[in-house]
Amino acid sequence: MLLREAIGSGLREVRTARRRTLRDISRAARVSLGYLSEVERGRKEPSSELLAAICEALGVSVPDLLTIVAAEMATATSAAAAGRRDDVLVPIGQRHAELRLAGRPGSVVAAPASSGGPVASAA
Repeated sequence: MLLREAIGSGLREVRTARRRTLRDISRAARVSLGYLSEVERGRKEPSSELLAAICEALGVSVPDLLTIVAAEMATATSAAAAGRRDDVLVPIGQRHAELRLAGRPGSVVAAPASSGGPVASAA
């Protein structure tokens, strides 16, 4: 799990628990609705200033949010350590002509011919 994903998940958790809408929070934090949505979905990583503004709009302190995020990441790490994880395709070589399932030695899959760029994951 990436940090930006955990932060987004934590923000959404707090927002929904407080029954607030994205629109309410975006206005209070002075951030666009689209950008806040991207942050919550883990697609954008907010700056510390933006994170503080969002937390203030939610009525939660940054340390409290980071406690939630740390717990979520610890849970995800524990699950991965227990062997429960999604298969991830990783590129082999410079041209990314082949993909290998992470953690599976010898498992090679040909990359699709129509792929315009590198494939990051299958999940």
